[in-house]
Amino acid sequence: MAGHIQDRWYKEEKGPDGKTRRVKTDRYGTGMRYRARYIGPDGTEKSKSFPDRQKRLAEQWLSQTEADMARGQYIDPRAARITFQQYAEKWVTHAPDPNTQASMESQLRLHAYPYLGSRPLGSFQPAHIRDWVRQLQENGVRGSYARTIYSNVRAALSAAVDDGHLARNPCAARSVRPPAVDNRRIVPWTPERVFAVRAGMPERYQAMVDLGGGCGLRQGEILGVAVDAIDLTSDTLHVVQQLKLSRSKPVFAPPKGGKLRDVPLPGPVAEALRTHMKRFPPVEITLPWKVADGPPVTKRLIFTGPRGGHVWRTSLNEEVWKRALASAGVIPERKPGESYAESRENGMHALRHFYASVLLDAGENIKALAEYLGHSDPGLTLRVYAHLMPSSQERTRKAVAAVFDTARSAPSSP
Repeated sequence: MAGHIQDRWYKEEKGPDGKTRRVKTDRYGTGMRYRARYIGPDGTEKSKSFPDRQKRLAEQWLSQTEADMARGQYIDPRAARITFQQYAEKWVTHAPDPNTQASMESQLRLHAYPYLGSRPLGSFQPAHIRDWVRQLQENGVRGSYARTIYSNVRAALSAAVDDGHLARNPCAARSVRPPAVDNRRIVPWTPERVFAVRAGMPERYQAMVDLGGGCGLRQGEILGVAVDAIDLTSDTLHVVQQLKLSRSKPVFAPPKGGKLRDVPLPGPVAEALRTHMKRFPPVEITLPWKVADGPPVTKRLIFTGPRGGHVWRTSLNEEVWKRALASAGVIPERKPGESYAESRENGMHALRHFYASVLLDAGENIKALAEYLGHSDPGLTLRVYAHLMPSSQERTRKAVAAVFDTARSAPSSP
């Protein structure tokens, strides 16, 4: 059945003479007068009502709807009425793993749903995204964290477009800009600072600094290093797991991005690990694999807490790492009854930056550095550390000067 406009205030009846005439219905003068009716792509009848004196508007709307169906751009009104929160709560369950899902759920719940959650998908405009991004900034949600939240919202809206809930992603508009990220250049620690922080650590944790600064491991990878990952015969460290939290529960998991790698094990780092294991023998720790309800896995961990269990990252950062930073003069000492000041740029990740700076200064190439750091893309490594690469300016000066000097010292041609 082709689309048509129904006038609900009048109906046609045949009179005694057999002629058709218009007569008033029981609805005459009340409610919406015109109903635009059509058959949707799913084969069911759909409609939209319009008030008296708006028949032309109803006809225009019906024509536009039929054109959208012909172009494949039709949006079912019922699908468009689903709110962003209703859709996103189902969409996020398709995250690649439970840990990512938990993180995305938390970010959306805290920073997206309060502003965008109740808005029907079909009503989204670029202005709504611009206003939301501004609110994030005003509420102090900035940098890479804000960019991650924005990326999740954009991905959810892209999926909603694919599923026919809205015609286009408002985040794709030219006027919409993602949260700004402060691309401050990394200033690597000096060797003096690295060893001053190491000296401020309790003896049972000092070798962590050797692994971070000497092998470029992430904190979770350091906490998850097991005896069988250390190959002293080939001077190689096999980075095959990390210790992390899954919904606040400790688990063993593959390294970030699932990228297993082998890292050269320098002699001094190997010696530090030998000394550490003699002083603090490894302990068998059993934890779930990847998720809180995953299969149990037992590993002989190099680093354990004073009571023999695994090391908790939060306690390590607050009570051990920050205290060592303060003793080395990196951050102020805390006052009685207060916590140490936040110092994100001086977290344990600073040891990875130090490692990268040492390798680049020694002439190592970006591709090898990316492999040792566990980056999936050497381009990422280059963007982060390009400014640490030795300058070619002096080499250029010397090369050109050598050519000119040779040419000037040669005898002139007749």
